[in-house]
Amino acid sequence: MSNKPKCPLIGQNGNIFCLMGIASRTLKKNDMADEAKEMCSRITSSGSYDEALSIIDEYVEITSVDEEETEDLGMEMT
Repeated sequence: MSNKPKCPLIGQNGNIFCLMGIASRTLKKNDMADEAKEMCSRITSSGSYDEALSIIDEYVEITSVDEEETEDLGMEMT
């Protein structure tokens, strides 16, 4: 999938349902509601935590919460 939206998951609560919710909201904010629904369906039927994380990674670019805060301030990390 190209043009994946950035999603600040690193540093969040590691519960898969929490991560799925954050990723789903990110997709919806980027007019990708169909992809959000598909991702959630695939995650809930996945067989493991690692598989669920891999599915999230197919839909969004996983970033750090710290990176998101830095971008909000208009700074770049070096």
